[in-house]
Amino acid sequence: MPVSAAIRERCRALLRPGEDIRYVFPAVSLGPPHTAPFLVVVTDRSITLFSTKMFTRNEPSGVWATYPRRTRLGPVEHRGSPTIELGGTVYEVDDEYIAVVAAADAEAFSPGDLPRDPLPDL
Repeated sequence: MPVSAAIRERCRALLRPGEDIRYVFPAVSLGPPHTAPFLVVVTDRSITLFSTKMFTRNEPSGVWATYPRRTRLGPVEHRGSPTIELGGTVYEVDDEYIAVVAAADAEAFSPGDLPRDPLPDL
Protein backbone atom coordinates (compact mmCIF):
# COMPACT_ATOMS: atom_id res chain seq x y z
CA MET A 1 0.00 0.00 0.00
CA PRO A 2 1.46 3.40 -0.92
CA VAL A 3 2.52 5.72 1.88
CA SER A 4 -0.23 8.28 2.47
CA ALA A 5 -0.03 11.93 1.47
CA ALA A 6 -0.13 12.91 5.15
CA ILE A 7 2.97 10.81 5.91
CA ARG A 8 4.73 12.24 2.85
CA GLU A 9 4.03 15.76 4.12
CA ARG A 10 5.43 14.90 7.56
CA CYS A 11 8.56 13.58 5.85
CA ARG A 12 8.79 16.69 3.66
CA ALA A 13 8.75 18.88 6.79
CA LEU A 14 11.89 17.09 8.05
CA LEU A 15 13.83 17.33 4.78
CA ARG A 16 16.15 20.12 3.74
CA PRO A 17 14.33 22.99 1.99
CA GLY A 18 13.81 22.46 -1.73
CA GLU A 19 14.19 18.67 -1.76
CA ASP A 20 11.61 16.97 -3.99
CA ILE A 21 10.32 13.61 -2.75
CA ARG A 22 10.44 10.91 -5.43
CA TYR A 23 9.78 7.72 -3.42
CA VAL A 24 8.83 6.79 0.14
CA PHE A 25 8.61 3.27 1.55
CA PRO A 26 8.74 1.61 4.96
CA ALA A 27 11.58 -0.69 5.96
CA VAL A 28 12.58 -2.59 9.11
CA SER A 29 16.21 -2.91 10.21
CA LEU A 30 17.19 -6.52 10.80
CA GLY A 31 19.71 -6.57 13.40
CA PRO A 32 21.95 -6.07 15.91
CA PRO A 33 20.96 -5.19 18.45
CA HIS A 34 17.26 -5.27 17.52
CA THR A 35 14.75 -4.61 14.77
CA ALA A 36 13.38 -1.11 14.28
CA PRO A 37 10.97 0.48 11.78
CA PHE A 38 12.10 3.23 9.41
CA LEU A 39 10.85 5.22 6.45
CA VAL A 40 13.16 5.46 3.43
CA VAL A 41 12.66 8.74 1.58
CA VAL A 42 14.31 9.14 -1.82
CA THR A 43 14.50 12.72 -3.04
CA ASP A 44 16.10 14.39 -6.02
CA ARG A 45 19.19 15.08 -3.83
CA SER A 46 19.46 12.38 -1.18
CA ILE A 47 18.23 9.19 0.40
CA THR A 48 17.09 9.91 3.93
CA LEU A 49 16.30 7.31 6.54
CA PHE A 50 13.71 8.48 9.07
CA SER A 51 13.20 6.86 12.44
CA THR A 52 9.53 6.44 13.30
CA LYS A 53 7.46 6.96 16.42
CA MET A 54 7.27 4.03 18.79
CA PHE A 55 3.63 3.12 18.28
CA THR A 56 3.07 4.47 14.77
CA ARG A 57 5.52 2.79 12.41
CA ASN A 58 4.62 5.02 9.47
CA GLU A 59 5.04 8.38 11.16
CA PRO A 60 8.52 9.93 11.00
CA SER A 61 10.06 11.22 14.21
CA GLY A 62 13.46 12.36 12.99
CA VAL A 63 16.32 11.90 10.55
CA TRP A 64 18.35 8.77 11.35
CA ALA A 65 20.80 8.97 8.43
CA THR A 66 21.26 10.69 5.08
CA TYR A 67 23.05 9.26 2.05
CA PRO A 68 23.98 10.79 -1.32
CA ARG A 69 21.36 10.32 -4.03
CA ARG A 70 23.80 8.20 -6.02
CA THR A 71 23.65 5.52 -3.31
CA ARG A 72 22.20 2.25 -4.59
CA LEU A 73 19.29 0.74 -2.71
CA GLY A 74 19.29 -2.55 -4.61
CA PRO A 75 19.63 -5.15 -5.66
CA VAL A 76 16.89 -6.60 -3.51
CA GLU A 77 18.07 -9.81 -1.88
CA HIS A 78 15.68 -12.55 -0.85
CA ARG A 79 16.72 -13.87 2.55
CA GLY A 80 13.36 -15.36 3.38
CA SER A 81 11.86 -11.95 2.75
CA PRO A 82 13.03 -9.09 0.51
CA THR A 83 15.93 -7.07 1.92
CA ILE A 84 18.14 -4.17 0.92
CA GLU A 85 21.39 -2.95 2.43
CA LEU A 86 21.95 0.71 3.20
CA GLY A 87 24.89 2.09 5.15
CA GLY A 88 25.99 -1.39 6.22
CA THR A 89 22.60 -2.27 7.74
CA VAL A 90 20.16 -4.77 6.25
CA TYR A 91 16.54 -3.67 6.00
CA GLU A 92 13.49 -5.79 5.24
CA VAL A 93 10.98 -4.33 2.78
CA ASP A 94 7.53 -5.60 1.88
CA ASP A 95 7.16 -7.35 -1.48
CA GLU A 96 5.06 -4.48 -2.81
CA TYR A 97 8.01 -2.07 -2.51
CA ILE A 98 10.49 -4.11 -4.57
CA ALA A 99 9.39 -2.17 -7.66
CA VAL A 100 9.89 1.12 -5.80
CA VAL A 101 13.49 0.17 -4.95
CA ALA A 102 14.13 -0.77 -8.59
CA ALA A 103 12.55 2.47 -9.87
CA ALA A 104 14.60 4.62 -7.46
CA ASP A 105 17.82 2.95 -8.60
CA ALA A 106 16.85 3.20 -12.27
CA GLU A 107 16.11 6.92 -11.90
CA ALA A 108 19.57 7.54 -10.45
CA PHE A 109 21.67 5.14 -12.51
CA SER A 110 19.87 4.51 -15.80
CA PRO A 111 17.13 7.12 -16.31
CA GLY A 112 16.78 6.16 -19.99
CA ASP A 113 15.26 2.85 -18.87
CA LEU A 114 12.27 4.51 -17.21
CA PRO A 115 9.01 4.78 -19.15
CA ARG A 116 7.64 8.24 -19.89
CA ASP A 117 5.02 9.59 -17.51
CA PRO A 118 1.67 9.02 -19.29
CA LEU A 119 0.01 11.85 -17.30
CA PRO A 120 2.72 14.46 -16.71
CA ASP A 121 0.25 17.22 -15.79
CA LEU A 122 -1.25 15.43 -12.79
